[in-house]
Amino acid sequence: MKVEVKSYTDKETGLTSNQALSHKKNTLEASVSKTYTKILKEHVFTFFNMINVVLAVLVIFTGSYRNMLFMLVVIFNMIIGLIQEIRSKRKLDKLALVHQQKIHVLRDGHISRTSIDQIVEDDILIIKSGDQVPCDGVLREGSIECDESMLTGESDAIEKFENDSIFSGSIIVSGQAKMQVVTVGEDTYAHSILKHAKREKRYPSQLRDSIRSIIRFSTIVLLPAGVLLFLKQFLSDPTDLNDAILSTVAAVVGMIPEGLVLLTSIALSVGVMKLTQKNVLVQELYCIETLARVDTLCLDKTGTITQGEMKVIHIDTAHDLSMIKQTLANMFSSLQDDNTTAKAIREYVSNIEPTQITKDIIPFSSSRKACGAVFQDAKYILGAYSFITQKQDPEIIKKLNEYGNKGYRTLILARSNSKDHQLYGDFEILAFILIQDALRKDASTILSYFKKQNVDLKIISGDDEKTVSALAKEAGVTGKSIDMTGIQDVRQVIEDHAIFGRVTPEQKKEMIIALKEKGHTVAMTGDGVNDVMALKEADCSIAMGSGSEAAKKIASIVLLNDQFKSLPSILHEGRCIINNIQRTASLFLVKTLFSFGLSLLTLVWLTEYPFQPIQLTLISTLATGLPSFILTLEPNATRVEGNFLVNVFSRALPGAICVVVSVILASILTPVLSTNSEQFSTICTLIAGFNALCVLTGACIPFTRLRQLLVICMIAFFAISIIFFHNFFYIVPLNITQIIFVLIICLTIPFIQRFLNLWFKKQLRLHYKKG
Repeated sequence: MKVEVKSYTDKETGLTSNQALSHKKNTLEASVSKTYTKILKEHVFTFFNMINVVLAVLVIFTGSYRNMLFMLVVIFNMIIGLIQEIRSKRKLDKLALVHQQKIHVLRDGHISRTSIDQIVEDDILIIKSGDQVPCDGVLREGSIECDESMLTGESDAIEKFENDSIFSGSIIVSGQAKMQVVTVGEDTYAHSILKHAKREKRYPSQLRDSIRSIIRFSTIVLLPAGVLLFLKQFLSDPTDLNDAILSTVAAVVGMIPEGLVLLTSIALSVGVMKLTQKNVLVQELYCIETLARVDTLCLDKTGTITQGEMKVIHIDTAHDLSMIKQTLANMFSSLQDDNTTAKAIREYVSNIEPTQITKDIIPFSSSRKACGAVFQDAKYILGAYSFITQKQDPEIIKKLNEYGNKGYRTLILARSNSKDHQLYGDFEILAFILIQDALRKDASTILSYFKKQNVDLKIISGDDEKTVSALAKEAGVTGKSIDMTGIQDVRQVIEDHAIFGRVTPEQKKEMIIALKEKGHTVAMTGDGVNDVMALKEADCSIAMGSGSEAAKKIASIVLLNDQFKSLPSILHEGRCIINNIQRTASLFLVKTLFSFGLSLLTLVWLTEYPFQPIQLTLISTLATGLPSFILTLEPNATRVEGNFLVNVFSRALPGAICVVVSVILASILTPVLSTNSEQFSTICTLIAGFNALCVLTGACIPFTRLRQLLVICMIAFFAISIIFFHNFFYIVPLNITQIIFVLIICLTIPFIQRFLNLWFKKQLRLHYKKG
């Protein structure tokens, strides 16, 4: 496909400001956060909210308005969720606006950096290494290499010259050029691809998938169970319609796990908000959970564990040093490469005026690890030795190893009389240029933290293996190192090595895939164009704010101020969120599970459901109301392991079993206890309430002051409710036999819960050990 220019814009001046006003503007890319409408729909117009509204209407029909108290809890939870997520969205949008992708545009003869939504048709853009092309267009001047993998799936760099078409979504690998915009916004060839290239990637999430499974199961069971319960109770006593309705409402309210969805949404939103306060832009909500499960962290050396600012330390040459400097000045006055190496060399020769004009240039590319310039008298090449000549000199290799062992990156400046565009050939070695990128001051401390957290570290770089190894070991990363040149199957080396040099962009991607295939949860940090493919493959991708636009667009998390020191706090935040959701989710599911169990019992054995709606509201408040919100926001940074669904249900089942067994015993002993329906309901409420307090106490171990206060407050709340508001909650007086029965059951529940908890934990350990 070729892009056709309708009218050519002056490539020296660009459009005028007045012309730009009448041209079609580029559409702003989709916000990284949800819209207000979507947030409102997700929190208000949910399936479970609609069921609650229907249940409330049925309760109104009975005239028992106090049994509508569950709607206050639903509304209160909904408001909290809306407030938290809107606060999170505002912070996220503010950061996204400040750090929105910008591009260089030529207008009125001046180059300015503007956001991509301000680009118009026929604008002249200045595109260079690291940029992601925002529109379709035609190159008007210069040459570049670009990666069109987002469009074609092919990762090989493609050379583009004057009058060649270039498409939105392409990533500039090397070079610099002027491009005229032809189509913008939804008219671009790649619009549909780009719309899904980043935002719609489905990140792995046990949390999301588990909650969807719970909701799916609840949805399937809820309606038929409610209808059958109503029919059974109404047909057994057609004269008491109101009791049948209230009993059915109580059962359905108990089975709805809507608080679990809310809890997850709030916890993740609060986590995002905390991270935005640290200038961390979260572009994918569930990547926070992925971070909590990460067991392997792959770090690109340059710009992540190092400062990303290369400096020429020394030039080793047998020739005249001033001649070498002059050659470099001549080369880089014409080469348009803007990578860190090019910047370091330009800085080194900044006081030297160029004396020769190039006839041709060979831009740097990450695949060939070299660049070059052709002059009147010779061709000069600068790059990695192994990529310049196929004939390896043992003496030069020895010298390169010595430099590498000292942590230097060594580039070879070579000369050839050939004037062609080839990099390989017979070259005369002129000089060794020693460049170094110093470690970040906090690198060793941060990497030590990850090792203590049982996170395996992999240092990956395109630099020489010796150089990478020296820097990695200085940062405290031990393990075998390997030169990846010529390695065809990365699966053979990925597990046994920790430091990788001479890694190509394709190999980085393959390394991430290999680690995932071996069952690892992989996070990847990077900042350059050569990291993009690996970042896309990682379970969680982290880009530096000063990195290329392409890397930032792909990443699920962006460290806006390059704050490498934020990585431990990001991991900590992710683990806190998921651990606390796992712990508090079990509180929600206790009520859901025993409600399902009692509904089944009512269908096949019990004469009526044992609770009134308002009694279950009381139990829900004790077990999941305030406690869940407090416990969800507590620090708990232990490593997240195991299956979310299995972990949650194993913690919830002991409490649910205790309630179901207690109700069965109370029903069997009805003749002995001489209970009527109101007393039976009271006994069940007292036992279920005490059971909820026991489950809460277990979830709060080990105790902190806050947790102790929480348990005490919930016990006090329960006591006050049944003593001073017994009529409101349909709590009726019990005789001495019934009171003794309740006390015996309540004294037994902690021991049964403890036994079942230990048994389930043992089974889980055996399960994971076998796995």
